[in-house]
Amino acid sequence: MPVITYAQALNDALREAMTADPRVFLMGEDIGLHGGIFRVTKDLLNEFGPERVRDTPISESGFVGLGLGAAMTGLRPVVELLFMDFALVAADQIINQAAKLRYMSGGQVALPIVIRGQQGGGRGNGAQHSQSIESWLAQTPGLIVVAPATPRDAKGLLKAAINAGNPVMFIEHKLLYNTKGEVPEQDAPMLIGQAEVKRAGSDLTMVSYSRQVLLALEAAETLATHGVQAEVIDLRTIEPLDMDCIINSVRKTGRLLVVHESHSNCGLGAEIVARMYEQAPEALHGPARRLGAQHVPIPVAEALENAVLPQAADIVRLAEEMLD
Repeated sequence: MPVITYAQALNDALREAMTADPRVFLMGEDIGLHGGIFRVTKDLLNEFGPERVRDTPISESGFVGLGLGAAMTGLRPVVELLFMDFALVAADQIINQAAKLRYMSGGQVALPIVIRGQQGGGRGNGAQHSQSIESWLAQTPGLIVVAPATPRDAKGLLKAAINAGNPVMFIEHKLLYNTKGEVPEQDAPMLIGQAEVKRAGSDLTMVSYSRQVLLALEAAETLATHGVQAEVIDLRTIEPLDMDCIINSVRKTGRLLVVHESHSNCGLGAEIVARMYEQAPEALHGPARRLGAQHVPIPVAEALENAVLPQAADIVRLAEEMLD
């Protein structure tokens, strides 16, 4: 099975989707000649031409709106945002239009659009280029929100998102692009809304997504040296949320820790903990916990950024506290 990078997996997914369906086209800043800021669209301009790989001006509200119009006419645009933070520039197009038009038209208007981009910290990019906004997006009915952690999932879920037929916010992480993993040459069907157990365990359930899955797995290995077996669940999809996978795991372990890079305040961890108490409180042997970013803007300085964002050592420390 080939071992490729996360960025290459996304590139392969776009190439295969564009080859299979002439309705699929790409738009975004510097995605053509430059191949994207993280090289995800490398060489696609040469293969498919400027009609299907379109460089856009620096106007997110403009080109996201253009993508919506294209989707309404039957095309399948994949719109790249330079940083997912810039979705806020196109908030009206995403929140008020993409998420609502199928509902408001009584199902007469379909919006098969994917809006993809990277988010998160770890590179000292500062408060306006390091946010994690998935909790905001997941609160909007009508949006699918996907955040894969591995190259295999990135490829499979991007192809699934393009075929979904509804608006998908496809969230990548700037520190995942160079990570490597096995990706099958023959794609197995991948379903949106299906979490996966990345590591089996019996003492504690850790739930995460995107880059924090890698840190949760690292923490789980450290805990194993202390005699603790943590089960790590990768949500892969944030909306819809696979609570069945989480509950089934907690029924086995009795403990739940949700880890994410977005701010803890009003975040996805709080939502998952609340649902756990609503749907299966009897499965818990102790209080469910959440671990997210501190409630401050993301700093530039490396030491401060690391202090604000959850690290593997923070996960280990909280897990041990829960087990005590």
